[in-house]
Amino acid sequence: MTARYSLKNLLAGLIFVGFGLAFGYAASNYPIGTALRMGPGYFPIILAVIMVVLGAIIVVQSFREGTDEIALGAIPWRGLVLLIGALVFFGFTVRGLGLLPSLFVTVFLAGFASRSNGLVGALVLAAGLTALCMVIFVWALGLPLPLFGPWLAALGL
Repeated sequence: MTARYSLKNLLAGLIFVGFGLAFGYAASNYPIGTALRMGPGYFPIILAVIMVVLGAIIVVQSFREGTDEIALGAIPWRGLVLLIGALVFFGFTVRGLGLLPSLFVTVFLAGFASRSNGLVGALVLAAGLTALCMVIFVWALGLPLPLFGPWLAALGL
């Protein structure tokens, strides 16, 4: 018996539902408030509900469309590991290294995750996005973000 659903859409819908439920659970600890007096949990809860609803719609559509014409390919492990590693790196180092070094390394890892982007391309992307973030967040918006953190000061840099 063959499958009568789109595996790609089914997996995509389940991912949306999973992320929506996870973010909804995390945001449930914050006060929600009302539509007129929104609390810090209001917007994340609304986004989580939207993600779950969209995911459910995609799952339902996966059963209506029928099978995929093109099978799922191999899992791009390089991209998966580098993207997750980039996010984890940024989360653990942004306070210690500061915005500039953490952001540069994060964007470099994310840019290098693509097989179509080489070392030079990833470096150019990292330099450009880091400079753009500096201009937008530090100069234009005036956010008091430390460019270099205490870890670099401890090393004498």
